[in-house]
Amino acid sequence: MSATRLLVLGVVRMHGRAHGYLVGSELESWEAERWAGLRSGSIYHALRQLAKEGLLDVGEVHEWPGRVDYAINDKGEAEFLRLLRAALSVPDRRPELLSAALVMLPALPDEEVITLLGKRAHALEEERARIVATAREGERPRHVAELFAWRAAQAAGDAAWTHDLIGRLERGERPA
Repeated sequence: MSATRLLVLGVVRMHGRAHGYLVGSELESWEAERWAGLRSGSIYHALRQLAKEGLLDVGEVHEWPGRVDYAINDKGEAEFLRLLRAALSVPDRRPELLSAALVMLPALPDEEVITLLGKRAHALEEERARIVATAREGERPRHVAELFAWRAAQAAGDAAWTHDLIGRLERGERPA
């Protein structure tokens, strides 16, 4: 799964129709280059690739010869929602995926977000338990054991943050 793919589909979806510059400007205003590693070239490449895959419809802007507009279609909508739901519910060690999903939270009803985040929290708790169990197996040098301790702490911290977000959403608070 790609954060760029999710973000580009999401921005086109938000605007209804969008050209590459608009998509890039929107993502730049969110500082996505910092947390998703996006570059303008990757945005244009993603737009062309998504259109090639039949996820975006392409139209020319008659007022600006050579400018192309993109619109999300039903297939693109389904892919966007699939990517968003997966990014919210399945833990991934690439932080840009969750970051992309978080900026797209308004695309789903809070009840669904809460359910998806609940799956995420459960998976993180299971991951932590597996890491702890694996760490107990066999003798390891201390520096290797620290790797397991760090990964277990990461999973526990991610689960705690996820439960906190779920609580805020259940109370009707908008994420800060």
